[in-house]
Amino acid sequence: MQDFLSITKALSDENRVRVLMALNVGELCVCQIIELLNLAPSTVSKHMSILKQARLVEGEKNGKWVYYRLPGGAPRAAAEAIEWAKRHLVSEATIKRDAKNLRAIIKQHPVEVCKKQKASRATRTAGDRAVAPVASRGTG
Repeated sequence: MQDFLSITKALSDENRVRVLMALNVGELCVCQIIELLNLAPSTVSKHMSILKQARLVEGEKNGKWVYYRLPGGAPRAAAEAIEWAKRHLVSEATIKRDAKNLRAIIKQHPVEVCKKQKASRATRTAGDRAVAPVASRGTG
């Protein structure tokens, strides 16, 4: 029962399903997944944790890099869920768009994708810290 509930929970979110479909091309670095989904690293990490708990993906850390792939020896329920998703979603517009975007992302080295994301986050963070000047009040 717990396997079933974990799998259905994992498949109940569009972004997690998008990741599952993207991993059909093979192993992806977490930075490539972040780039594809255009989500914060912490959000992607949570999504990947849920997919991993359901045994729909496998993750491997290599130094500071984390790679995800579809599981090799997935339990029967997980393997059937993955195949079901593939069959029913392959022609969905979002999945097709993701496949096109993923081809462009994969052409870049993961290090470059990661650097680009870090620079983007730094720019956003600096912008968040900027304080608008306070209008001076007249004393008169």
